Amino acid sequence: MKLFNNKTLIILLVLICGYGYIISCTRDNDLIVPVTVNPPFVPNRGNDVLKPGTMTAGDPTQWKLDKTHSSVLWSTPYVGAAGLLTGRFNQFGTHDVTTAEAISYATTGQPLLDNSWAFYESDPAQTFINGYVQINQSNTGEPGRDQGCNVAGMGTVAIVAGTQNLAFPNLAKIKSTKVELDPLSNGYIVTLDLTYQGKLTAPLTKSVVGTLKYIKKQTIAAATPYDVFGLQLKFSFNCRDYGITSTSIADQMDIECNMNFNNK
Repeated sequence: MKLFNNKTLIILLVLICGYGYIISCTRDNDLIVPVTVNPPFVPNRGNDVLKPGTMTAGDPTQWKLDKTHSSVLWSTPYVGAAGLLTGRFNQFGTHDVTTAEAISYATTGQPLLDNSWAFYESDPAQTFINGYVQINQSNTGEPGRDQGCNVAGMGTVAIVAGTQNLAFPNLAKIKSTKVELDPLSNGYIVTLDLTYQGKLTAPLTKSVVGTLKYIKKQTIAAATPYDVFGLQLKFSFNCRDYGITSTSIADQMDIECNMNFNNK
């Protein structure tokens, strides 16, 4: 009888231990954190087609550059320090400046029509954007730099009051050669020709790659409602390619073009 009781007790202990082991394993499995797999990017693009036409005022099908609310910004690391050197160009436009047009103009307004662009939201093969800046119109907010080392260091010329100088070496221009869909966002990959003289003896054209973002059009509730949209272009280039040797700036110059348009 005692032997039977001992055997029964041993079997009971084995069953209890086994059950406890099973429970502990089950709880361990409950504590396993599942691996989260990010779903593939799904584009969400519309079919907007936006073009300047002849830029006729009052025609809502023709889009105009809103230069007052646009900007072309530059930045580069200040060598030997943690901060950035930054600035903007006061004078710029969205025009494909030809050789014949690369001259100085006796005007304080836009010397050329801002009509060298077109945007097709879902057909980047038809999208293009061209533009220019006047180098001596770089504005850092520090007059000592703008009228001093910026002019000398970037190989440009002094500002002449009442003129818009689109002649080299004061001209830098971009011309898109290819626009593609970005597979990782709703934006676009843009290949550009950058033509700039810098401190070289003649202008040099180099190919650079940047990104283009479309800020969708929306309606402004004014007395006479109108629509607006934006294009943000970003790219970088190596200023040493253009003979810029200043040790105060890094090799890479980052450019950000924030172009706003309306159909007033």
